[in-house]
Amino acid sequence: MPATPHALRDRCASGAQYRLERGGAAVVVTELAAALRSYSVRGIAATETFGDDQIPPGACGITLAPWANRVEDGRWELNGSTQQLDITEVGRSNAIHGLLRNAPYRCLEQGSAHVVLESPIFPQHGYPFLTRHRVRYELDERGGLAVTQSLYNDGDAAAPVVLGAHPYLRIGDAAPEELSLTVRAGSWLEADERLIPHAVRAVDHPHDLRGGVKLAELDTDTAYTALERDDDGCARTILQDAAGRRLTLWQDERCGYVHVFASPGSWGRSKALAVEPMTGPANAFNSGDGLNWVQPGEEFRMSWGLSASW
Repeated sequence: MPATPHALRDRCASGAQYRLERGGAAVVVTELAAALRSYSVRGIAATETFGDDQIPPGACGITLAPWANRVEDGRWELNGSTQQLDITEVGRSNAIHGLLRNAPYRCLEQGSAHVVLESPIFPQHGYPFLTRHRVRYELDERGGLAVTQSLYNDGDAAAPVVLGAHPYLRIGDAAPEELSLTVRAGSWLEADERLIPHAVRAVDHPHDLRGGVKLAELDTDTAYTALERDDDGCARTILQDAAGRRLTLWQDERCGYVHVFASPGSWGRSKALAVEPMTGPANAFNSGDGLNWVQPGEEFRMSWGLSASW
């Protein structure tokens, strides 16, 4: 079934808006960056959102391809040749959040509870590969959200890829100070002042989030790995309020990293929290950590999602 964007498409800075509903949950996905603009369950917001006149502030809800997070100086080596990406984080002189942050996605398929969007990545300076990023959002019968991201290689040479997403989480109108975050990770990535990792450390205070940490005590921009996984192979990060309501972000076995960004003063709230599932960390194009090379005619796929208990 072809998608029918809502009537305000031409007045939305993020393009067409794709609305999904099932199991008491509602989702809005944008044409721009295939972003998760909103996810709510039984009328309670589980993610931060943005206005019709805005592009996603702070990368709110966007999908990340063909790399997540940062590439130092936008520079990396390919077969002995230096590749130079555009510097998109000027203050730190990095290339950040991939190549599709400002790109429109074409709708391939839509139903009442799912949508599939895709955007090409054409060969260009710094990334001389012909690929496609496809994103599928789907609600299940209980209102849980599953997101599958795929990178297809349409070129004739192996292409490097790291996939990720950038949702900001919340639990309705609960004050951030009332929330606690649990990240079941055994290691964290120590980074320099430009947020480029240079060492992997065993978690210790204040980086050990396995027992739950109040957001009021958390001011961080840190990647974690060595994730504890459940029997289904998924790692789970949990946000909980004082009343026991829980929001869970799960990520599959191909997502070996989760990045936690807790920042004060966003969305008119005392603190905003981004929990970013990633298949590789910042600067993977240089370090090789978590980097996948997709062969011609093949694809790399990962999945993550959200579920609410309230």
